[in-house]
Amino acid sequence: MAKTQYLGTGRRKTSVARVRLLPGTGKVTVNKKSLEEYFPTELLRQEAIRPFKVAGAEGKFDVIALVDGGGFTGQAGALRHGISRALVQADEEAYKANLKAAGFLTRDSRMKERKKYGLKKARKASQFSKR
Repeated sequence: MAKTQYLGTGRRKTSVARVRLLPGTGKVTVNKKSLEEYFPTELLRQEAIRPFKVAGAEGKFDVIALVDGGGFTGQAGALRHGISRALVQADEEAYKANLKAAGFLTRDSRMKERKKYGLKKARKASQFSKR
């Protein structure tokens, strides 16, 4: 018989995290590397596993995540979103209220604005010259 697993997909900017939660000891694996190996700063590591602290589920689940697209910050945000969704799937009554109150179940919809023609970037114009 296979172990029970919970799935969650998290997104932020152009990053996508596919998360599997398995009952375990709190080990986090991202793209076949440990959390410490994958994310360069402590701040990003803390951000990625914050749903466990908010829900009060530290050390109850192992995380196996596949993350792609974007940069480290976007990937950490996507991982946080995916873990939150998987926790709700694991036990809705216990975790959903706290995670929703912390805003972890809401997809961060902020995206990079597209570049417009005639401009250098999305809003930056070339310097005006009168003569």
